[in-house]
Amino acid sequence: MLKTIGVDTLDQLIYETLPDGIKLKKPLNLDEPMSEYEYLTHIHELSKLNKTYKTYIGLGYHPTILPPVIQRNILENPGWYTAYTPYQAEIAQGRLEALLNFQTMVTDLTGMELANASLLDESTAAAEAMSLLFAVRERDQKKNNVNKFFVTENILPQTLSLLQTRANPIGIELVVGNEDTFDFSTDYFGAILQYPGKNGQVTDIKNFIEKANASQIKVAVSADILSLVMLEAPGKFGADVVVGTTQRFGIPMGYGGPHAAFFATKEAYKRDIPGRIIGVTKDVNGNRALRMALQTREQHIKRDKATSNICTAQVLLAVMAGMYAVYHGPKGLTFIANKVHNTAVAISNNIEKLGYKQNNTSFFDTLSITAEASKIKSIAEKHQVNFFYPDANTVTLSINETTNLKDANEIVAIFAEAAGKDTIAITTLETSNFIPVRLQRTSDFLSLDIFNSHHSETELMRYIKMLERKDLSLNHSMISLGSCTMKLNAAAEMLPLSSPNWGSVHPFVPVEQAQGYQTVLKELEDQLTEITGFAATSLQPNSGAQGEYAGLMVIKAYHESRGDHHRNICLIPSSAHGTNPASAVMAGMKVVVTKSTEKGNIDVEDLREKAELHKDNLSCIMVTYPSTHGVYESAIKEITQIIHDNGGQVYMDGANMNAQVGLTNPGNIGADVCHLNLHKTFAIPHGGGGPGVGPICVAKQLVPFLPGNPIIKTGGDQAISAISAAPFGSALVCLISYAYIKMLGAEGLTQATKIAILNANYIKHRLQGQFDTLYSGECGRAAHEMIVDCRPFKAHGIEVGDIAKRLMDYGFHAPTVSFPVAGTLMIEPTESESKAEMDRFCDAMISIKKEIDLASKDDENNVLKNAPHTLEMITSSNWSMPYSRETAAFPLDYIRENKFWPSVRRVDDAYGDRNLICTCAPIEEYLDA
Repeated sequence: MLKTIGVDTLDQLIYETLPDGIKLKKPLNLDEPMSEYEYLTHIHELSKLNKTYKTYIGLGYHPTILPPVIQRNILENPGWYTAYTPYQAEIAQGRLEALLNFQTMVTDLTGMELANASLLDESTAAAEAMSLLFAVRERDQKKNNVNKFFVTENILPQTLSLLQTRANPIGIELVVGNEDTFDFSTDYFGAILQYPGKNGQVTDIKNFIEKANASQIKVAVSADILSLVMLEAPGKFGADVVVGTTQRFGIPMGYGGPHAAFFATKEAYKRDIPGRIIGVTKDVNGNRALRMALQTREQHIKRDKATSNICTAQVLLAVMAGMYAVYHGPKGLTFIANKVHNTAVAISNNIEKLGYKQNNTSFFDTLSITAEASKIKSIAEKHQVNFFYPDANTVTLSINETTNLKDANEIVAIFAEAAGKDTIAITTLETSNFIPVRLQRTSDFLSLDIFNSHHSETELMRYIKMLERKDLSLNHSMISLGSCTMKLNAAAEMLPLSSPNWGSVHPFVPVEQAQGYQTVLKELEDQLTEITGFAATSLQPNSGAQGEYAGLMVIKAYHESRGDHHRNICLIPSSAHGTNPASAVMAGMKVVVTKSTEKGNIDVEDLREKAELHKDNLSCIMVTYPSTHGVYESAIKEITQIIHDNGGQVYMDGANMNAQVGLTNPGNIGADVCHLNLHKTFAIPHGGGGPGVGPICVAKQLVPFLPGNPIIKTGGDQAISAISAAPFGSALVCLISYAYIKMLGAEGLTQATKIAILNANYIKHRLQGQFDTLYSGECGRAAHEMIVDCRPFKAHGIEVGDIAKRLMDYGFHAPTVSFPVAGTLMIEPTESESKAEMDRFCDAMISIKKEIDLASKDDENNVLKNAPHTLEMITSSNWSMPYSRETAAFPLDYIRENKFWPSVRRVDDAYGDRNLICTCAPIEEYLDA
């Protein structure tokens, strides 16, 4: 490989690639690396430090039963967890169908018209609901700057914290109060209710929504999804948005995540809904096909006009939650919900017989009991039981699907012991209903065949496998997506995720019960702080976009602490990732775009001019390094100095951190804060489009402002309010990055970065003469990725999308298409790929180039325009193409050994947007239209 590139050693290549002024002077200070065997022993011993008590804390998190068929065939299956976001729909039909099931489940249970394919957690989904309702205000409300948003005092505490974080920067005034005494004034544009409330009381949301609708106040409802089996769907009462989490559908608590939130709304708001929507369309043969619908809503295109900065989802968790509904069906879910409710009723009755007052007159699963909290807590913890104690005289407890009769009797016995009385045994659960008749569910749900066909393990296993075969994942071939770093997710890193000692910990347990987690998370923070060259780290942001937002909010808080409330200008290079400007707007900043040079670098003089022009109001710059164009810009230190000289802070987007680790770092370059994509550089799998984790690492002056949590102490001594629902974000998958760093150590991490750079430059040289690379460093080297120019092929009638589709016939997922430059492919092989695999990819690209040379504008009936070719097409008795079936399906010999068949032909994007169908409903009538 070195010979192909034209260097003698790997270090010579690194010397020619990295600017000298940014290189680290000494190795990273990390522990000695462990072998896989040593690490698995180590992590097992740490897991024993977590106390897995029976937990009834509730507050949006509950113990669950993950069906083993879903655990083994999805959570532990690289065919599911190593896939990329389904931008290339033809090779993602399995995941897309699983997400369509999820959307259908959500729309059925919420009674809404439209649901997205998941968000990050319930609290951030509630904040997105508030933002949507603000965006869709009536014309008169916008004209009169109506900006008040009512929040019920029954809201989950972490959700209130998120709403506070998000409201102020965009000019929303929150008013927290009692929904029963709310006056429905015209000063309000929206409201949010909790259904049931945080202490378990089921309030009359029907009456509230009716009054709100009459007053032009739009209503969001944050709902418990399992309770919606028994409670009437908020959509039936006229709610505008319904949000929540699907964690109860079989997903482990994992000390806070990851879990798939849901977001459902009216079709009228489809252009404003955050995140992704999966829609039904057809392929060129008219066959049913699925795709991500309305993709122009995404930040990459709309930038600072985007409806949200969220560009990811919790796909793996949404798939699992959707499969939980497929497996149990409506009857199974009804059984589970009834058992939970009946258990809660039985406990309530017996505790009241002991002389306690149970405060909830209507409830689903949560009881609020007047009692001496400290006394109950002492006895409960002696019995290894956790309740929640909102104040000195109240104990709340939430029943879940794992609670059996023995558990119920243990709960009653704890209260009996505190009262100094003999316990009263529960011997059987009676059918009961403590939900008012007007709020009881009467509407149908999950009536489609898909939710009534796969209730045996055999059937569900085969259904999951059938979907898996339609998806191209890393277990089949390299996915060389630039900016997305699709690398090995090692089995040894993934194994602990299945351990109950890690999965069954509630995020709000006392920290002394989570010492295994506290040890791992603290060490991971320290590892990332060392790797980035900063002073401290927060793991709370649970996606890259959340990390961007958190970094900007910390900068904002820093300026305000110095009296610089006016500093609101954010400079963003024109080449930046599309989420950057969207995040800046959400943080209340004004975006000023700076130019790029012809070589793709930041135009330093334009930057200097704009920094000096705005020096009195400059807040920060958002910069990616290496640049989005895959180049180590030698002027980066000059750029950071210009910002500091003009009173600003430097935010670095960590999307390309895989080209920095061990060689340079953001602190060394002069940044003040960076977010890291743990789902890129630090080996958390993409999961088909999530989970992601986006922690922020900060310089000394920003440490006091790291984000807090209303229940568990986190962050700095002047902490900003919460960025995600859980104190440590998606803590469970942080185990993966901890493992990645622990097993590689300083030398391994640095070597991985060097190999990533070697691999990119090897591909660059192998493709030379066939494809032009747009940008390179001063010595002609690429960083860890490169941009290949496909625009000249328009002379042959070939677009970059045609190359992407043709790569499917060769068994490869396309590199990043048309980002950051339209008409290009951005290729990033990572350090995980072998020379043999990269050679197969290069052979495929060179073969495609020969096919391009044979194509012409005048004749579009060619192998590229017709790609991808399906098995149905190849085996049809009718073959009228001007090329052979062999050319279509087996253009190179290696394909015969391991052929991947796209399950549909090229999808019709425009048709899918014109005929938006986002549920599993039969679509024959639409396809005939």
